[in-house]
Formats: sequence, C-alpha cells, structure tokens
Amino acid sequence: MKTTVSIIGLGLIGGSLGLALKRNPDVHLVGFDRSYATADEAFRRGIIDTIAPSAKSACEQADFVIFATPVNTTVAIFEEALEWTFKEHAIVTDTGSTKKPIMDAAVALQEKGITFIGGHPMAGSHKSGVSAAMEHLFENAYYILTPSKTTTEHQITLLETLLETTKAKLIVLQAEEHDRMTAIISHFPHIVASSLVGRLAAQEEQQPFVKRLAAGGFRDLTRIASADPVMWRDITIQNRDELLTQVDGWLDQMNTIRSMLVENNPDQIFDFFSQAKTYRDKLPSTYEGAVQGALYMTFDLHIDIPDHPGIISEITKILADADISLTNIRIVETRTDVYGILVISFQSSAERKRARQVLAQATDYSMHVL
Repeated sequence: MKTTVSIIGLGLIGGSLGLALKRNPDVHLVGFDRSYATADEAFRRGIIDTIAPSAKSACEQADFVIFATPVNTTVAIFEEALEWTFKEHAIVTDTGSTKKPIMDAAVALQEKGITFIGGHPMAGSHKSGVSAAMEHLFENAYYILTPSKTTTEHQITLLETLLETTKAKLIVLQAEEHDRMTAIISHFPHIVASSLVGRLAAQEEQQPFVKRLAAGGFRDLTRIASADPVMWRDITIQNRDELLTQVDGWLDQMNTIRSMLVENNPDQIFDFFSQAKTYRDKLPSTYEGAVQGALYMTFDLHIDIPDHPGIISEITKILADADISLTNIRIVETRTDVYGILVISFQSSAERKRARQVLAQATDYSMHVL
C-alpha cells in the first residue's frame, strides 16, 4: 500500500521535495498550489501524481502533509485547517526558515490531535518556481526538524524515514534553538550586509567614485544584501526577538571596537584581528588542514551536482585534463544563502572562467559565480 504525501505549495522547495520523494516508488504525491498553472506544470513534469482541487482536499487524504509555503501563508492556512479532517495518524510538517511562529500556530492543530513537526531544509537556488525544482537540491544539506514537547520518537522517526530520499542531513533541534542559530549565521548577517550597503549609498554623494571601488571584499561581504527584500522583511519580523538580541550584542561589540580605536593601542588592535582570523580559519572545511575557512569566497565556482559515487572525481578529472589547478574543494551543507552543492576555489578569476567553460562543454551541471 502506497504512502500518500501531500505538498502544499509547489515552488522551488515544494517541487524539489516532490522530485526527491518520488525516488521512493511506494510514495504517491498529491500537490496543491494556488496557481493552477504551477500545479499543472508540476504534474506534467512528474513531480506530483495528482493535483488536489484545494489545500483542504490535499490535507484530508494524506498520511504526510508538507507545507512548502512562506511562513505567513502557512500560519494563515493552519487557522483554516482547524475545520478540516485529517487522517488519524497523519503527520504535518513545513519548510519555513523561522520556526517559532509556525510552532505557535500549530498548537491549536495539535490540540485537535494532529501531529506537527516543524521542518527547515537549509538549501536554495538563485532561481525560483517549480520550473527550477531539482531532485538533488537537498543532498548533503542540513534539514532541521523541530518537534514539539508532545511529539514522540516514533513520529519523528516516521518523518525522518520519509525524508531519507532527499539525502539531506537530518538534525533535530528545538524551535527556539533553531531560530537563535539561524539568527546568528543567516538572519543577522543579512542585516549587517544591508547596513554596509546603506553606509556606502549614504556616502556616495560626497564620494561618487567610491562605488567603483566597492569590489573584492566589499562585494563578497555584501553579496547577500541582493536577496529578495520581501522574504527578508518577513524573516526579520518573524525572528524579531532573536535579532534584537544579536543587535544588542553587536552594539556592545561596536562600542568596544570604538574604544579600541580611540585608545589606538597597536597590540590591542592586532589581537582583535588575530583572534578573528584564528577562529574563522578553524571553521569547518571539507578537508583536514585546509587553509581556507568555510566562508572563503575568492574565485569560487558553485556547481549543482547530484550526490552519487565518483561525481567529484569526474569534475576534478575534467579540470586536470584541461590543466586547470584548484586551491580548495568542498561540499556546502548550509545552502540557504549559497547556491550549489560543490564549491571549487581557483587561483584567479581567469582560471575560474576557464574552468566554467570547460565544465560547461563536458557536463550539463548548473554553475554559479557569486
């Protein structure tokens, strides 16, 4: 007997989940999207097996329900879903990037006996919509699950078993812990990056040439400021409390740095940069002893590859045959803001450009330069 999985929202994430779950022949996928054209494309591409006429219909026939909709939309649908009938042992999950608003909204559903486990696949793409859906989007990416206090180990295991075909790294965290961590490594850096761009814009009138110099480190440091402002407005509002904590800590640190500049003590200034370098260089890298830290961006080429044996050796052989040297290679696990599973670093932009041309001729993998 097949397991029925309903996906509400068939964009990049929902569509990619559908393709990944279809690896299991015992799964029957039902899909709903408020855009019928999107649902129809998902059906024609084989992402789903059945188009549901409504979110209500999709939920009522499913053993698992996945809400792949924006957090605000998911919260609104949860309110409507209080009047719906779910299967007795159905498990409901979501894909939102902030968990506390979702978990709070799910309390009323849980009081009706519906099992809810929050979810956040930490992967994305520079493209959007069902047409950009990829079967391997989540491979080797972290996929966070946030159960409630009433969730049983058996229910968590059932959802983990379903998601095994995504080939993601499944991690169980509390919702508050998830939101705190994502505030530190993702949400707050977006605020900082946007504020740096704001500082540049504010000073451009007095120094019009300055934006021409805004390359290199400034470009890499502020790349994420080019993200969708609607999405980041919502994330900022949803994770407001954790972000306020980060901003307060940042202001304290900036005051300390200001005092350091006023005192102008060379040893203190050296220690400030040295401690930051030491910690950053110890951030996880693919290979033991790699010089670059996990955030090293210079001359990187991001490649969307499927996870199967020999794939990395295939890429490196193509480059070796073309006499192209690389300085680092790594698999990216947290890909919310970074696109592509495999990241290869080169010695120069010219080498990276040549590598991209060679790989484009030999493969059909999608590649990105950030």
